Amino acid sequence: MARALELADRGRFTTHPNPRVGCVITRDEQFLGSGWHRRAGEPHAEINALSDASCDLRGATAYVTLEPCSHHGRTPPCTEALIGAGISRVVIAAQDRNPQVSGAGIKTLTGAGIRVETGLMEQPATELNKGFFYRMTRGRPYVRAKSAISLDGKTALAGGVSRWITGAASRRDVQELRAASSAVMTGINTVLADDPRLNVRDVDTGGRQPLRVVLDRELRFPPGAQMLGLDGSTVLFTRSEDKLLHEGLERAGACVRFVDGDERDFLDSVLRELALTYEVNDLLLEAGAKLTGSMLRHGLIDELVVYQAPVILGGAAADMMELPAITSMDERHELELVDSRRFDEDWKFVYKIRR
Repeated sequence: MARALELADRGRFTTHPNPRVGCVITRDEQFLGSGWHRRAGEPHAEINALSDASCDLRGATAYVTLEPCSHHGRTPPCTEALIGAGISRVVIAAQDRNPQVSGAGIKTLTGAGIRVETGLMEQPATELNKGFFYRMTRGRPYVRAKSAISLDGKTALAGGVSRWITGAASRRDVQELRAASSAVMTGINTVLADDPRLNVRDVDTGGRQPLRVVLDRELRFPPGAQMLGLDGSTVLFTRSEDKLLHEGLERAGACVRFVDGDERDFLDSVLRELALTYEVNDLLLEAGAKLTGSMLRHGLIDELVVYQAPVILGGAAADMMELPAITSMDERHELELVDSRRFDEDWKFVYKIRR
């Protein structure tokens, strides 16, 4: 199963919106075949593993990181292929949360007389696909907020200059973080200040670029923004109903989506629209202090990824996020450190938000 998880991780940059899945087939402790799901629309991990094997598989065991599908989607059911190959035992790490699949794959296999075991290395298998599971169970993406900060918690000088607080190794890691995301989101103030590209560079994604998302309530987005001229799509969420602005930005290459409501409703609606319409599993938030603070305050950030450099920018510099004053320790935001590593002189800290 550990090998199957390693194979599944090879699809980290390419399988969206599908989950990352690996499969290993064995008999009597001998490896017979292996495979992983490479990208949406292509054969699933089980099919690739069966194709990789060059011998009779009757009586063999298949180790799969996610419950095999039993429905017809873009590809035929994997359960049918496993049954047809004569597999006698299937070991599954995590049960699928997709309502179309959850439990049905196991039921189909057991109904065919195949011995099924579940739960082996379930935690790392779940971690690998937590964005997909979030979308299936909560109707919204898993949200990571990324910040590059100084030792005193600042993200830019008072005039807005932020290039570069962190070093080249940290910035390279950010590219991998983007590549593993279904979408990258920012606010209009960041677009107006920095004209960011928000695309993946120097990482092989098989030609896939994450969706670029901009929250722009008044539709101030400049038609000449450089992100519109890049591969991939850009979607703007707005409360503006100005048809001329909508049409102009659509002609420039953006997709404009109207979303109504107050701040919390607006943000909630954006996340649900991203999950439902764009099938976004993992959303990377790369925004300024106002939007990052608002997302945290409303409980819409699941994980903080912080790159901290050994520099001090001073009191006038920009904060990582804007939050209202906290008057009681009971109101504080509690975090759990789940990973830390060093990139040259910088440190990367990953925190989960405790609810």
